[in-house]
Amino acid sequence: MGDKRRIRSLLAVVCLVAGLTAAAVPASADVRIVGGTRASTSTYPFVVYLATKDGFQFCGGTLASVDKVVTAAHCAKGQRPEEVFVVAGRDDKKSTTEGISVPVKSIWIHPKYTDALIGYDVAVLNLAKRITKYAPLPIASSADDQAYAEGVEATILGWGRTSSGGPSSQYLLEAKVPIVGDEECKKSFSKYNNDWMVCAGYPQGGIDGCQGDSGGPMIAYGRLIGISSWGEGCGLPNKPGVYTRVMAYYPELAQQIKPSPAR
Repeated sequence: MGDKRRIRSLLAVVCLVAGLTAAAVPASADVRIVGGTRASTSTYPFVVYLATKDGFQFCGGTLASVDKVVTAAHCAKGQRPEEVFVVAGRDDKKSTTEGISVPVKSIWIHPKYTDALIGYDVAVLNLAKRITKYAPLPIASSADDQAYAEGVEATILGWGRTSSGGPSSQYLLEAKVPIVGDEECKKSFSKYNNDWMVCAGYPQGGIDGCQGDSGGPMIAYGRLIGISSWGEGCGLPNKPGVYTRVMAYYPELAQQIKPSPAR
């Protein structure tokens, strides 16, 4: 079931956007906001989305410093920097006046990344110019272990699909999801590895991420604790969303998100 679902997700993106590489939404990713409510970048100024030259939104991201955006490796792999734009401060994807669109100068992908199902699903986009109007979000470190405790309420954000196979949201959405214990997550996914991943969602399903939300943030205690990575379906019972465990990658990320010297 999972393989068929992921193949459908990939084919849909290829059909929708000419020129968008298959790596942008890989066969291992299927994440978006289902059961969410309208949100605003005025409340979450650090949430951004990734777009092609023609404005198609294909993933999410988090502003981690004035010129660095944290996202999923599967969103960035195979992309050429000059073909990716980061859009900040825009709640409505169809707006032509809200926020700003900034080109990407270079892309760092975790050197051990091969597939989101294995782990290391983290990347950093180096922007061509600084974003100073919108405040970045601190990333989780080893001091934030409490944020990953079972039952902690986390916030997920994105512009992705609002139902499995349904249309993407025109507007930024948010949802609250509880952290799922590692043992429970292993029952749901044989490939789950709590060294690199964290699960969040409800046993009954109904609230989750979906296609287009990949790379977007999961927040708790005022920190970026997760990056939307992969899952099975959207909002299915006993199939929580799987997120990159940001704390596990803090040493590498701390180096990558340092602001570039001002020119």
